[in-house]
Amino acid sequence: MRFVFADSIDTIDPLYDFVADRNGLGRLVHRDDQYPHEFLEKAPYDGILISRAIVGDAAFPGKYSEAQMMRFRREGARKFLRYPLAKFPDSMLVGDCGAFNYRNLPEPPYHADDTAEFYADAGFTHGCSPDHVIFDFDEVGLVRRFRDVPVDVRRRFEITQQNAVEFLKVAKKIGKDFTPMGVIQGWSADSMADAAMNLVKMGYRYLAIGGTVPLKIDQIQRVLSTLRSAIPSRIRLHLLGFGKIEELAVLERNKVNSFDTTSPLLRAFKDAKKNYWVRNSSGELSYYTAIRIPQATENNKLKQKACEGSLNQEVARRLESAALEGVRDYAARKAGLEECLDAVMDYWVALNWDADPSMTSRSQAALRQREVYARTLSERPWEGCDCRVCREAGVEAVIFRTSNRNKRRGIHNLHVFHTHLNQFREELA
Repeated sequence: MRFVFADSIDTIDPLYDFVADRNGLGRLVHRDDQYPHEFLEKAPYDGILISRAIVGDAAFPGKYSEAQMMRFRREGARKFLRYPLAKFPDSMLVGDCGAFNYRNLPEPPYHADDTAEFYADAGFTHGCSPDHVIFDFDEVGLVRRFRDVPVDVRRRFEITQQNAVEFLKVAKKIGKDFTPMGVIQGWSADSMADAAMNLVKMGYRYLAIGGTVPLKIDQIQRVLSTLRSAIPSRIRLHLLGFGKIEELAVLERNKVNSFDTTSPLLRAFKDAKKNYWVRNSSGELSYYTAIRIPQATENNKLKQKACEGSLNQEVARRLESAALEGVRDYAARKAGLEECLDAVMDYWVALNWDADPSMTSRSQAALRQREVYARTLSERPWEGCDCRVCREAGVEAVIFRTSNRNKRRGIHNLHVFHTHLNQFREELA
């Protein structure tokens, strides 16, 4: 089972100055910033997935700038990502259309011909047929046949199936080193199984399961077991956008060959609590909450308070500086835990005091937050990790502040997760 990282230009500046909060002198983003597989000594994934909707084009703008988009198409994905096959042998390079990005359109902005051209130009090893995501999913006990579901659901199902037919024909022109992946969409486990059997009959040997991001793990389990019962065992399965990565055993039981996710990186700065990952003594993933110390002059909430006159900006800067100094002094064993927490929470209260009009509720919230931060700081998890992020950044890795810090923590999480997955695979061998 292989882990494919879904990238959207998740790079960091290796020369970022944490104390001054600025990038290295003369930094040029594409030239100097590094991807996780460049920054770490070993790639923290088995492949990379790039969505066409993230790259973008004239018809459907993506996250890439025009210059980046043109360079990507001209150089190919491996050169653009600096992910050469010689250095990363047997690595997967997967393309998909990014159906979630165009979910509100009546039909995909891409067709079989131009999608195959995109995959060929980029040099992908695997590529998904253009699909249209279905979010409607049956609860247990509800059985809806094709004629029972809404017209929009039926249309999305038919578009996905027809695109798969057309894509397989043109994909053969890309070459023998390219593997087309037929995408499965459906409103139930049974409808997905029907879609999968159709794809197998078309000639697909690798299927990608879409539309599972909002599903609960028991629903995903139901889909996977139904699919495996319906299709030949030789057919490989890829799970698109699998965020519930603590449930690797579910994938293994159902013989999932690969999955993609951004979860370890995204949770570093989008999760309320699970920001910094470790493998505990039992070999399970465990999590810490990062210490939020936003930039006083950049944080929107603090700027709004300054405009309203409810918080003096100079006071905010002093509190910010004291919080940073407190954490760094504690990490260097120059200050005690309580002294550090006092400084951090003074800034936290200034940032959040008007979130609830009840003084009692505010006090309770502050106490809960202090306890959460106390666990992160007292257990010093950054000292027990040997990845490059933690070796070089130290306690900065657990400070929630600026993209370069937060993405570094995400890269650390990728390292921890890939280590965890490798151990999981070894135990199964």
